[in-house]
Amino acid sequence: MRLPQCKPDEVDIALVGVPFDGGTTNRPGPRHGPREVRNQSTLMRRVHHHSGISPYDLVRVGDCGDSPINPINLMDALDKITGFYDEIRAGGAIPITAGGDHLISLPILRALGKDRPVGMIHFDAHSDTYDSFFGDNKFTHGTPFRRAIEEGVLDPKRTVQIGLRGAISDASNYDFAREVGIRMIFIEELVKRGPEDVMAEAREIAGGKPTYVSFDIDIIDPSMAPGTGTPEIGGILTREAQDLVRLLEGVDIIGADVVEVSPPFDLGGMTALAGATMMFELLCVTANAIATARGTAAAG
Repeated sequence: MRLPQCKPDEVDIALVGVPFDGGTTNRPGPRHGPREVRNQSTLMRRVHHHSGISPYDLVRVGDCGDSPINPINLMDALDKITGFYDEIRAGGAIPITAGGDHLISLPILRALGKDRPVGMIHFDAHSDTYDSFFGDNKFTHGTPFRRAIEEGVLDPKRTVQIGLRGAISDASNYDFAREVGIRMIFIEELVKRGPEDVMAEAREIAGGKPTYVSFDIDIIDPSMAPGTGTPEIGGILTREAQDLVRLLEGVDIIGADVVEVSPPFDLGGMTALAGATMMFELLCVTANAIATARGTAAAG
C-alpha cells in the first residue's frame, strides 16, 4: 500500500506477509504471494469509494515486513511464524496478513488465541478441517482449523465457513466440522440467500467477541482469480467478495489473512490484485472498527 516500514508497537494495524507454502498439497507457489500482493497493492488508493473510509487517516498503519520461515522444515516454520505473531500481539497491533498457503493461519491463531479461543469468519471453497493427507501428515493447508480447534485456540461454535464447494475425496470429509459445531454455508446457500443475509448470520455467530477473519482467494471463481493452488469452478465474483468483507462491519476483528495467492499460476497479476484489494477492504473495516471504539469513526 506504499506504507512505511514499521515495528508492531508503532502501529494500530500491521500489514505483514508470510512467504510460506510448505503445507501445499497441490499446485505450489503461494510463498511468492506476499511479494506480488505488495506489488499490486501499489494500485490501491487512500479512500474507499463506497464507504468513504480512509484507513490511514483513522489509525496508524504500517508494513511490518515478512515473518521468518524455514522452507525446508515445516514444524520449525510454524514455530517461527507463531513467534513473529507473538511479537505483533505484544506490540498491540492487529495483523492483516498476505499469505502463503492456508496452513499459515494455524500458527497465527496459536499466537492470537493463546489466552482464549477466538471465533472465525472463514471465506473459502474448502473447509480445511480435514485430519491428514498423504499418510499421517497432520499439518497441511487442508488441516489448519482442525488442528486449531484441537489445540484450543479456535472456538468451533463461533466459527462460520462461507462459500464451500467442489468435489470432495470422501463423504466423511465434513464430518469433523459438523460434529464440533462449525456452521458451514455452501456456495448454493450463499447464492440463494445473498451476502447481506448470510453475513448477518455470520456476525451473529461471531457474537461481538474476538474474531479472526480468514479469506482464501479460491472463494473467488478461477475465471477471476486463476492464480491459486486448488481452484474450484462455480465461485463468487470479485464484486461479491467485496460485498462480503464490507459486511464485516461491527465484528471484533483481532486479525485477518488473505491466503493462497499463487503468482506462478496467475495471469497478468489479476489474482494478486484481487488479494491486495481484499486486504484493502479488510483494512478499511478494521480501521473503522478501531476508530469506532475510540469515537473517531468515519461518518460515511
